[in-house]
Amino acid sequence: MSFKLGDFVLVIDEDLSGVIKQISGNMISVETTDGFLLDFQSDELVVNNSSNTFTKALFSEKTMDAIVSEKEQSSKRKQIKTRAKDRYEPTLEVDLHINKLIKSSRGLSKHDLLTLQLDTAKRQLDFAIRKRIPKIVFIHGVGEGVLKMELEYLFGRYNNVKFYDANYQKYGVGATEVYIYQNVVPD
Repeated sequence: MSFKLGDFVLVIDEDLSGVIKQISGNMISVETTDGFLLDFQSDELVVNNSSNTFTKALFSEKTMDAIVSEKEQSSKRKQIKTRAKDRYEPTLEVDLHINKLIKSSRGLSKHDLLTLQLDTAKRQLDFAIRKRIPKIVFIHGVGEGVLKMELEYLFGRYNNVKFYDANYQKYGVGATEVYIYQNVVPD
């Protein structure tokens, strides 16, 4: 087999390869891929030009250190951290102040206004139960306490809800938070 300087050769019966650096008769000096200069007989070598282009194409853009560091990088998914305070914030707020429900209360009695507020509360609570929303806050204001009492009576008719005063720092004393149990069948 004819060899010339610069040929990429593989060593027969060993896991070595490299580039021919010197030819003197039957002895051929090969610089291995590790950088060592080794001498071999010509019958111990095979020319492999296709592997040379493959190896160069494989490692031409990245160094070995870059490849090792890429493999060593952890593949942990970054989780979005939420504060405990944010996890327990209610997901739905319903403001039952009459000016938030209708444009004008002219011509309506106090009973009509209370009925409108209770109907809105019942409709929103049923919506939250259907959509499996776990928490809902009803903002009713302080006033004389009539709406709050009527809301407590309404919530007491459901066997899958628990209600209590909402966060004082956020709502003051004029709001009630309702927790909806998801696994209980409503009446």
